[in-house]
Amino acid sequence: MIVKTAEFVKSAVKPKDYPAGGLSEVALAGRSNVGKSSLLNRLLNRKGLARTSKTPGRTQLLNFFLVNGHFFLVDLPGYGYARAPESERKKWGLMIEGYLGGSESLRGLLLLVDSRHPPAALDKQMYGRLTRYGVTTAIVATKADKLSRSQLARSLAVIRRDLSLPDGTPLIPCSAETGQGREELLDLMAGWVARPEEL
Repeated sequence: MIVKTAEFVKSAVKPKDYPAGGLSEVALAGRSNVGKSSLLNRLLNRKGLARTSKTPGRTQLLNFFLVNGHFFLVDLPGYGYARAPESERKKWGLMIEGYLGGSESLRGLLLLVDSRHPPAALDKQMYGRLTRYGVTTAIVATKADKLSRSQLARSLAVIRRDLSLPDGTPLIPCSAETGQGREELLDLMAGWVARPEEL
């Protein structure tokens, strides 16, 4: 897939706030320091489209970005930001649950995990939640440029083992810095959101 246009459309909290029109959606989920916004900017080739910060927990709403006028890339609030008040973390959790259970347009989700560390308990919980909801999921191992080839291979094996990924579940190493994995992710998303006449 070639990204020709990408624009921020709106932020939302509840299903009634989601964009109308029924366009397909692909979501990004992950811990608050996993680099979601940086990866989103790299995927869409739009520097600064999603706000990045050295402070985790900046994404606090569901942010909808329209890609090629064809589908939405939805940036979900990061989970696991310990410094956020408990009430805020609960609100973000309910927002994510509401989206996963309430969006009829969700075609697939990219679950980001940090390649430098084994999946955290919250990553496992999120993957379990996605499995329960029946959401088509690919795992994205971020910050792959920080590891050597052998380190990355070991990390991918640990991620696949710790998340108990079924055979065939995509596990894609990527880097927002170098662009590693970008084309593979774009092709994957293109398959998820393709119109029947395009298949």
